[in-house]
Amino acid sequence: MSRRLADVAAKVGVSEATVSRVLNGKPGVSPATRDAVLTALDVLGYERPTKLRGDRPRLVGLVLPELANPIFPAFAEVVGGALAQQGFTPVLCTRTAGGISEAEYIDLLLGQQVSGVIFAGGFYAERDADHAHYERLEALNLPVVLINASIESLDFPHVSCDDLVATQQALEHLVSMGHERIGLLLGPEDHVPSERKLAAARGFSERHGLAPLEVAHSQYSLESGQAATNRLLEAGVTAILCASDPLALGAIRAVRRAGLEVPRDVSVVGYDDSALMNSTDPALTTVRQPIDAMGRAAVDLLANMIAGGSVSRDELLFEPELVVRRSTAAAPRAASA
Repeated sequence: MSRRLADVAAKVGVSEATVSRVLNGKPGVSPATRDAVLTALDVLGYERPTKLRGDRPRLVGLVLPELANPIFPAFAEVVGGALAQQGFTPVLCTRTAGGISEAEYIDLLLGQQVSGVIFAGGFYAERDADHAHYERLEALNLPVVLINASIESLDFPHVSCDDLVATQQALEHLVSMGHERIGLLLGPEDHVPSERKLAAARGFSERHGLAPLEVAHSQYSLESGQAATNRLLEAGVTAILCASDPLALGAIRAVRRAGLEVPRDVSVVGYDDSALMNSTDPALTTVRQPIDAMGRAAVDLLANMIAGGSVSRDELLFEPELVVRRSTAAAPRAASA
């Protein structure tokens, strides 16, 4: 107790006696000082006295896999702003290599008595990952919303970009320019959004009588995308449809290191339309996720659940938009015809 008083007093810059008066609900402390003391308790990880927990700020965890891919900071900005508008305080949790795991973040968030959690790009989309921490949240009946596709056994509300429509838009664009040998650069084989894109692409290919698709799986990084692209180039593809913008940038790098040019020899399409994709060389043709609408919908769902309302468990699908820039062009044969 004495250590807690000392730590909080030092954090706020007041006496231990002032902290004690706040914790015991005694008068003689200004509202600003009282709020500062309670906030310091939360920041330092100390439990509030039971009678003060009703005044606890409404915290919501926002769990992201990384910040290197610019789509995730974009989601964080939208979701954080929407949470603030509804009176919630976001707590950002980002996994790093060798750092805190997703399951460990859940322990921390539960210790902070969060009102709910929003996940974007987590292990819920990977079939072979450990899902015990999600099952724990289900058992606790804590409000949770997922952004983008998840494995079927997790019964959380989620909002997603329609991978079927996104894949069709990109392939229609490439086929219209004469591409027949098309490669897919996807995430890991157990990744649900990549499974959906692959199924959509195979269906499209069969309906349009295209040559069998060349498929390469990769981790979601520029370097992994570059390495996987080499296998597609060896197969002679003239266009590559990628499952993320960083993968597309890796593909462009691989094409150049093979002595080829984008889009003269190989066209490249990304996915997300994350920040600065209109400033790359060449500017990237990509499928835009409607992150503003998706992020706000996720917050609305969570807020309804926290308020005790019932929400649909059906997946909310949002329409993507193909953004055509300079990384795609006519297939080499069509260009010379």
